[in-house]
Amino acid sequence: MRRTPFELAAIATAAVPGLTPTAAASAPDDAADFDSALLLDSEGKRWRVRSPRHPEASARLETEFMILRAFAPAIRAELPFLMPTVAGTVRQGALSTFVYAHLGGSTRSIEELSTCNDTLAKEIATALAAIHDLPQSIVNNADLPSYTANEFRQRKLNELDQAATTGKIPPALLRRWEHALEDVALWRFNPCVVHGDLHEDNLLIDGDSVTAVTGWTELRIGDPADDFAWLVASNEQTFVESVLRHYTKARRDTPDGHLLRRSALLAEFALAQYLVKALAAGHSEMTAEAEAMLTSLADDIEEQNALAAEEAAAPGEDPVKPAVSAAAIAETIQPAGPTTKAATPSVTVVPVPDITAPAVTVQPLPEAAPVLPVGPVSGAESTPEAPSETEDTSTTALQVVEPAPLQDAKDV
Repeated sequence: MRRTPFELAAIATAAVPGLTPTAAASAPDDAADFDSALLLDSEGKRWRVRSPRHPEASARLETEFMILRAFAPAIRAELPFLMPTVAGTVRQGALSTFVYAHLGGSTRSIEELSTCNDTLAKEIATALAAIHDLPQSIVNNADLPSYTANEFRQRKLNELDQAATTGKIPPALLRRWEHALEDVALWRFNPCVVHGDLHEDNLLIDGDSVTAVTGWTELRIGDPADDFAWLVASNEQTFVESVLRHYTKARRDTPDGHLLRRSALLAEFALAQYLVKALAAGHSEMTAEAEAMLTSLADDIEEQNALAAEEAAAPGEDPVKPAVSAAAIAETIQPAGPTTKAATPSVTVVPVPDITAPAVTVQPLPEAAPVLPVGPVSGAESTPEAPSETEDTSTTALQVVEPAPLQDAKDV
C-alpha cells in the first residue's frame, strides 16, 4: 500500500530525532520502487524521505548509503556538484526508510535538456568528467564491481547469450549485436569510475547549473559509455556534440573515438535486458511490450539499411550511410513487483549526421550501467580507430515515455 506524504513525515521523525515536520509534499521518484516526500521542518529546513516498496528497492538504498559513506569530505569538496547526505534511517520489517538533507535544484526532462544552451551542456559535461576522473580507490575500497575492458565486453556477450535463449529477440538484432561485440576495436577503452545509473532524473538543475547528482546505487569501474547512453538517446545532435566537446576538454584521460557509438549500442541493447527482466518477473504484459519494441527496433534498422543501400546505389551520388542515434533512456528498468505496472520505453530511429569525438586531449562514475576491448587497458591512452563499415554495428535510438505528474503538496 502506498504511503502518503503525511505518513512519510511521521516515519521521518523516527529516523531523525528532533525533526519536527510542518509541511509535506509528494516528490518525484521511481513510483514502482519508492514512496517519496519533501518535508519542511519548524526551522525552515527541507528534507527528502525515500521509503522502499519492496526488499530489492530497500537493498538499493542500503547500497547507496554504503557508497555515499565512501566519499570522504575532501573528495566531495573537489566535485563541481553536491551529493546526497543521509541524515537518518529507520527499519520497518525488511525495509529501510532513508531521510536525506534536501538538495537544491530540480529535474528536467530529456527534451528540455537536449535543447539547452551551451552553458548547461558544459555543466553536464563537467559533471560527467568529474565522475569519470574520480580515484578508482573509492570503488575498490568499497568492494564494488570493477571490470577491465575485456571483462566488460565478455559480460555483454554473456547477457546477449541469455537474451538469445528467450527465443524472442529478432534474428536481425542478434546478428547486429553479435557483430558489434565481435568488433574488438569498438571495445578498446580505458576503464574509469562510472555512475552507472546516470540520466536526467538523477541530475538536479538550477538555472544553467548542475547543482547535484543523485542515484548512486550502481557505482563501479567500467565503461564511460555507460554514462553517455541517455545523452545519445536524446536524438539532439547539437546537444550531444556540445556535451562531448566540453567533456573531452575536461577529462584528464583521452576519451576513445568509439565512445558515442558504444553508448548508442548500450541504449539499444537495454531493450533486450528489459525483455529478460520482464520474463524473469513473470509479467506477460511487460513481455509483450518488450517484444513489440524489439520488433519495432528491428524494422526501423531494416528501413535505415534499405535507405542506405538506395543512396549507395544512386548514380552520380556519393554513397552515404545514415547514422542512427539513440533516444532517451530515462531510468534503469527494474523488474516490477507482482502488482506493479512498470513504464516502458518507446523506440524511435532517426537518421542523423555521424558523431566523431573531437581530437582533443582531456579529463572522467554504488554498482552501475552501459562496454569494452580485448584486454585490460586501464591507465593507458588509446588511439581512436576508424569506425567499422558493417551495417549491423551502426548506432540506433531509443526514447522513454515521460511519467505521470506527481500529486499536489499536503500540509501536515
